[in-house]
Amino acid sequence: MAERFQVTAYTDGACSGNPGPGGWGAILRCGKGEREISGGERETTNNRMELKAVLEVVRALNAPCELFVCTDSQNVIGWLSKGWKRKNPAIRALCQEIEAALKEGSHAIAFEHVKGHSGDPLNERADALAVAAIPH
Repeated sequence: MAERFQVTAYTDGACSGNPGPGGWGAILRCGKGEREISGGERETTNNRMELKAVLEVVRALNAPCELFVCTDSQNVIGWLSKGWKRKNPAIRALCQEIEAALKEGSHAIAFEHVKGHSGDPLNERADALAVAAIPH
């Protein structure tokens, strides 16, 4: 099997009202390379934007990767790696999309929880990208 790329991604979601307009942002790092991605939706929730950031990171990968996601969302970690129940249909659908994209791309994923708004520069940048992507 070919060697996998090592990618670290800092992800975050934001919402203006919950539900309301929301945005997601991510910073991907591989070796010395770095890429920022972001987007938004007119009617969503903060949890959906947190998951959307992870989904879009996985979609941005173009070769099998060992993906290490740093997020301030305990929910994302719980739903995707700890077997937490996904009662909300929209959350369940996003989690299934992420799992399908991981499988399709032959990616492995691991998570680290980072405390939000605590001065971690990459978490703060991911948050700024998410906030900037909120549609007005």
